[in-house]
Amino acid sequence: MIKVNEIYLSVQGESSHTGLPCVFVRLTGCNLRCVWCDTAYAFHEGKIQSIDQTLKEVEKFGVNLVEITGGEPLMQEDVYPLMNALLKSGYQVMLETGGSLSLKKVPRDVIKIMDLKCPGSGEHEKNNLDNLKLLAPHDEVKFVILDRQDYEWSRDLIKKHKINETAPILFSPVYDKLELKEMVKWILEDRLSVRLQTQLHKIIWSKETPGV
Repeated sequence: MIKVNEIYLSVQGESSHTGLPCVFVRLTGCNLRCVWCDTAYAFHEGKIQSIDQTLKEVEKFGVNLVEITGGEPLMQEDVYPLMNALLKSGYQVMLETGGSLSLKKVPRDVIKIMDLKCPGSGEHEKNNLDNLKLLAPHDEVKFVILDRQDYEWSRDLIKKHKINETAPILFSPVYDKLELKEMVKWILEDRLSVRLQTQLHKIIWSKETPGV
């Protein structure tokens, strides 16, 4: 059984899959409290349901791309049989995870979007850098960047651990806090091999709109 906050159809707002129709399965609970968090409603709210019930809800949307997100989905032990069940059913499965919990048990075919926390989040000391060794080429590493300090911290961490040799890297400015053009300037100055991203769903709807 898993505790589900919401299941909905939208377009991917982040990652290299941005713009694609996607079913989101948002699980309840998170072990982090990032200062800029936009999904605090998922910390506690949700309903307990079976994996079969969850699969039936996903199936009704008729879309092949599914992302499991949170909160922090890896807090729930039954997320692993859920991912395996989705893969077995033929879905392309993505996992959005905060980077503090181990990826060891995540099925290899799942596309892992690992969000390494920058100092501006207030949670960077909880990053599990051992996860960098568990990434596959189809996985992605995301940095949500608040300011210049976060940018430099991320740039230096990438170089230190040669992350760009393992998986694609996403740089996402904190919405309404750091202008895209400012981050573009920094990236181009450093010739940094990262993908700039914004949260497309917040541009289409608004930052307050849940279930999109």
